[in-house]
Amino acid sequence: MRLEAVTLDAVGTLFAVAEPVGRTYARFAARHGITLAPARAERDFGEALVAAPSLAFPGVGRARLAERERAWWHAVVRRAFGPAAERPSFETCFAELFAHYGRREAWRVFPEVAEALRLLRAQGLKLAVVSNFDGRLPPLLAALGLRPLLDLVLHSTAAAAAKPDPAIFRSASSALGVAPAATVHAGDGLVADVEGARRAGLRAILVDRRDQRPRLPAGVSRITTLSELPALVFGLD
Repeated sequence: MRLEAVTLDAVGTLFAVAEPVGRTYARFAARHGITLAPARAERDFGEALVAAPSLAFPGVGRARLAERERAWWHAVVRRAFGPAAERPSFETCFAELFAHYGRREAWRVFPEVAEALRLLRAQGLKLAVVSNFDGRLPPLLAALGLRPLLDLVLHSTAAAAAKPDPAIFRSASSALGVAPAATVHAGDGLVADVEGARRAGLRAILVDRRDQRPRLPAGVSRITTLSELPALVFGLD
């Protein structure tokens, strides 16, 4: 089937944190009299993310969605802070961190991303971001200068399904007006992106920026930078 659309992961694929999370947490915590070791905060944050439930809230209406998103992140950050979260100033610190990660200065766009997206659009392909993120993502992509290059932004809380659930990929294809088989998804997660996309009937490409070269299922390609994506996608068509 002729390729009509490309969907992309957000964090780790299009952009990354401007500084390690542990360092940011320690820096913000210090403003409120809380001492955190950056390396430990980084480790504990990673463990908290792995242990957290999916960032999706089926059955929750729009009126309560922002509240549930914030509560989800509150639990993750609280676990990352450990005993320091018992300090009275933690709540103010959390509020500042939550706001920080909704602003452009918290992130850096990989240098080749905008040009890669322009080349894909020039070939008439529809482009979408499909991400396990919350309602801060659409305005964040706008602030980072990427939103004009995209036809759709679908985050997991809006889709009521988080990757690797095939439902979020199928929702994106449906919103773009294309069949899953006419869509390829590129992302840095072997399970969330590659396996999830394939289960939904999409083709998949692993964005392996650290050049880790994991074993891939048959038919799955690997790139180390998005500058490789346009030529690879054109070859799939």
